[in-house]
Amino acid sequence: MHILVVNGLKVRRPVFVLGAPHSGTELLARALKRTRGFHITIARTNVLQVAWTFARRPSISQGRGEGAARVYRDAFAEAWQINAHGCLACPPVCRTASGVSGVGPCIRGEEVARFGDASPDLLYSATALVDAFPDARLLQIVRDGRDVVAAMLGDEQSMAWFRPSIANVDEELPNPFFGLEDAADRTLWKESTPAGRCALRWRGAVRASARLRADLDTEHLLTVRYEDLVQRPTEVAPEISDFLETRLSAVPLGGDDRETVGLWHGRLGTGQIADIERIAGQELRRLGYLSAS
Repeated sequence: MHILVVNGLKVRRPVFVLGAPHSGTELLARALKRTRGFHITIARTNVLQVAWTFARRPSISQGRGEGAARVYRDAFAEAWQINAHGCLACPPVCRTASGVSGVGPCIRGEEVARFGDASPDLLYSATALVDAFPDARLLQIVRDGRDVVAAMLGDEQSMAWFRPSIANVDEELPNPFFGLEDAADRTLWKESTPAGRCALRWRGAVRASARLRADLDTEHLLTVRYEDLVQRPTEVAPEISDFLETRLSAVPLGGDDRETVGLWHGRLGTGQIADIERIAGQELRRLGYLSAS
């Protein structure tokens, strides 16, 4: 097995947080960043570039053997470096999650025991991450698709992906990033409202999560619900702690985030809800978010 050495430390059992947009990956990252010994990065530019390249054009990594894994190892070798000005290169979301102020790093090198990353859209590179780090621990988070869509519709960055100049649905199929599996999905995407396109992204993400659960054992993959994290943090934190073989604090979980459960009730109109249920109703029912009747 390839061993990556960063800051003089061997990277063992790195942790990667996966999920659909606005599913709560940042919430989990915040808890991990404040767990003793963990050096967790979020949305470092070099990692994002790799994640988005493979997510939007999965065909470029097919048939290349160790290519994608090697690219990810190189990206994290840079992202996980700790130096006096390292956090200056971090985006606001990473600095906020760590509570860092000033110009110093969010963690001292001698404190680090584990590495990890919670950058957006890593879900689409899960196989490459496991190839790069066979002992990796993957934390998946799943959230009610209606809340996800409501949050995406209010996020300018999320909606920017749907611009005609950016969306590559005509060039790439299957297109997991946009939740398209075949030509019928491509037609559906073109005919859908913004809420419907967000629902397609969520549907594709939870289908990818389901495939991961079928492929990986419980030693390498744990799936948690966003709703459980924010409503029952003291019950869920021990489960995550056992999985990671460390003590995860429940303090950064819950709090004001409890108010985000069911936010779709006040943000989505009747037509938007109908679009979501028409496109992703099967997945909503499978996950228990929508009645089977």
